[in-house]
Amino acid sequence: MNNQSLRLEDLQFENWPNLILWAAPIMFLLVFLEWGISWYQKRDAYDTKDFLAAASIGLVNVGISAMIKLATFGTALFFYNLAPFKIPATWWSFIICFIAIDFARYWAHRVAHEQRFWWATHITHHNSSKYNLSVSFRLGWTQHIKIVFFIPVMLMGFDPFVFFICHQIAVLYQFWIHTEYITKLHPVIEYIFTTPSHHRVHHASDEHYLDKNYGSTFIIWDRMFGTFMEEKERPVYGITKPVTSYNPIYLVFHEWRDIFRDIRKAQNLKEIWLILFDKPGAEIIKKRQELQMKKEKEISNPKKELAEAS
Repeated sequence: MNNQSLRLEDLQFENWPNLILWAAPIMFLLVFLEWGISWYQKRDAYDTKDFLAAASIGLVNVGISAMIKLATFGTALFFYNLAPFKIPATWWSFIICFIAIDFARYWAHRVAHEQRFWWATHITHHNSSKYNLSVSFRLGWTQHIKIVFFIPVMLMGFDPFVFFICHQIAVLYQFWIHTEYITKLHPVIEYIFTTPSHHRVHHASDEHYLDKNYGSTFIIWDRMFGTFMEEKERPVYGITKPVTSYNPIYLVFHEWRDIFRDIRKAQNLKEIWLILFDKPGAEIIKKRQELQMKKEKEISNPKKELAEAS
């Protein structure tokens, strides 16, 4: 076993292939093709302002990713060097690493829907009432802090190059599942992999569809952990409290703004904790205020009745 620690300069990651950058022209071409078909068929799958907002959010995200590239690699390398053993870069290590990353993505995605702090990093991806390929570009600018969910994978000792390539492929897979033009695929594919049908359910705001189908590449995790739901009727897309703005900055930060507003109204540390890590929509402050008003009303009613009787 080689215990020598790798350094950033040893990796020469500036020479590693940027699969996402290479794929970007193809993705934009497919978006415009889908847009054109939608316009021709009068399907109303696209809204021009919504698309421009998604494109703006995506382009800024690319810039952020480039700026924090060194920090991201440094984090991955730090935990790789802490790994008790190292897995060599072989064909089978790519397969195992990809499965491990997808398992981590399932839980990162699930937590991002179950805890409000993490939901704030993810809500941007859901706050469109449309469902098309451009929605894949709508990724919150604060989503990068979710790297903490991948630390266990880094500690498994996969070669940093293997981790880098597998992570890029996992991100690219998300693009094609954001469409209504692919209905359902072969049952075997539908059983194992996340498909457009599964992901349409995930993007729904319908109550019975909420918090389902978190799988990134493999839907098998949802089947294992009880979060799977098959697509029946066409979903209503978006979030339960729709946003009407097309301002990219608002679309990225409106939930963070609401969180900070609630924290300012918190009366104790317990409320702050619940505001941050209870389920989105728990409305901690609102419920406390409603309870206080109810108690005040109950106290005032007997006094009112006594006054009327006298």
